[in-house]
Amino acid sequence: MVDLEARQSNREKVPIHCKLNLTLKEAAEYSNIGINRLTNMVDDPRCTFALHVGTKKLIKRQKFEEFINSDSTQFL
Repeated sequence: MVDLEARQSNREKVPIHCKLNLTLKEAAEYSNIGINRLTNMVDDPRCTFALHVGTKKLIKRQKFEEFINSDSTQFL
């Protein structure tokens, strides 16, 4: 039980801006975009920042930042 708690606390110590991939929850906190909206964006086959690992949906942080900073209206 202690080992599991130690792993969870270690996971939280990595700053979001240092991670390569973000969960939907982390990306929502990072970008202030809702989880439902991010889910819709990631499910789109044209999405360049989506990473599907099994049933888990991750977001490639650098590509996501590029998308946010661009003038793209792809998902509107």
